[in-house]
Amino acid sequence: MTLKILAVSDVALPHMQDATYLQRTFHDVDLLVSCGDMPASYLDYISSVLNVCLYFVRGNHDENYIERRPGGDDLHRRIVRFGPFSFLGFEGSIRYNRGRVQYTDGEMFAYVLRLVPRLLVLRSIRGYSVDVVVAHSPPQSIHDIPDDRAHRGFKAFRYLMAWGRPRYLLHGHVDTWDNRQAVETAFRGTQVINVNPVRVITLEQPDWAAQG
Repeated sequence: MTLKILAVSDVALPHMQDATYLQRTFHDVDLLVSCGDMPASYLDYISSVLNVCLYFVRGNHDENYIERRPGGDDLHRRIVRFGPFSFLGFEGSIRYNRGRVQYTDGEMFAYVLRLVPRLLVLRSIRGYSVDVVVAHSPPQSIHDIPDDRAHRGFKAFRYLMAWGRPRYLLHGHVDTWDNRQAVETAFRGTQVINVNPVRVITLEQPDWAAQG
């Protein structure tokens, strides 16, 4: 079994709000994933046109989700299954002002630490903890902008990958208009992918699930 994910973040593209384009281009997608900073109406429109479920995390600008959230599953600090595939989410960015969806690295590390026992058990069983970590921000020193306070990555995510060894970590938050910028990086067995603004990712069924 394969899982085809349509991942979006940060920029609402005009052509992604055209039903004909969506159906022609993404008709075979199984799941919509948002890495944050996306209007709820944009996500609802795409998931409705494609008739697929939505998994999301909030970005640092998604403070209005309290009043109007998208019609999907919020992954923040949760492990959720989609068939044989597992997802874990972490919302927000590094704290750079008083925004409600921002965290210090210490706060994010505490969230990761609370999940470590479960992640280690899962890793001991199948060699990795979850298939996909969905985050808004990148890990520290991977696709982030160290000199830009608002776009520094979380060091906590490097520990998450070292301990849990997820297969993928998807994030947004950092622009990708510069073609010289890396958008895919392997770290400790995890493929880190910047999906901003849109990316299709195909996951193969894990060996342990196929054998079961």
